[in-house]
Amino acid sequence: KTGGPDYAGVGAIAVSTGPGSFTGLRVGVSAARGLALALNIRAIGVTTLEALAAQAKETFPGRAVLAALDAGRDEIHAALYDEESVLRYGPAVTTLSQAVAMAVDLSPVLAGTAATQIAASAGRAFDIGPTSATADIAVYARLAAAQAAGKKAESEKPKPLYLRGADAKPQAGFILSRKKAGKNT
Repeated sequence: KTGGPDYAGVGAIAVSTGPGSFTGLRVGVSAARGLALALNIRAIGVTTLEALAAQAKETFPGRAVLAALDAGRDEIHAALYDEESVLRYGPAVTTLSQAVAMAVDLSPVLAGTAATQIAASAGRAFDIGPTSATADIAVYARLAAAQAAGKKAESEKPKPLYLRGADAKPQAGFILSRKKAGKNT
């Protein structure tokens, strides 16, 4: 018995490119690219912020959307999409006060894990879409299919979207000298 179509029916692989956890993005994008290579099909990257905005537009069509994720360290990963889903700002690292100013100025639908925080800090009501860290997988599939149909970035392979540098840094000031073979130093 089979549980569904085999790989022969797969025409492309959609993958979230972030922003998100460093390791999670690397694993997800690497797996998608590996499968795509093995199956001789395309891997298509969709950002988490684009997917959240698209899901918000399902409930609030024709509206601008500010997709925002709490990035910790008093930072927010944000992207603003206009009424036609054209990217107008970001994806970028911003502060809560900058995100609030953008929201108050433009009155977009808010989406993502920072949506309620932005609304509360603004002290006013906003239409709010999904408040999860990621969109529904069907949204990623739809956006990837639209990219494939439009031949957008046909040869471009998906890459993780890192909005800030890695937390891990090489140690400085603790370099030990090495002993050379046959010599005591």
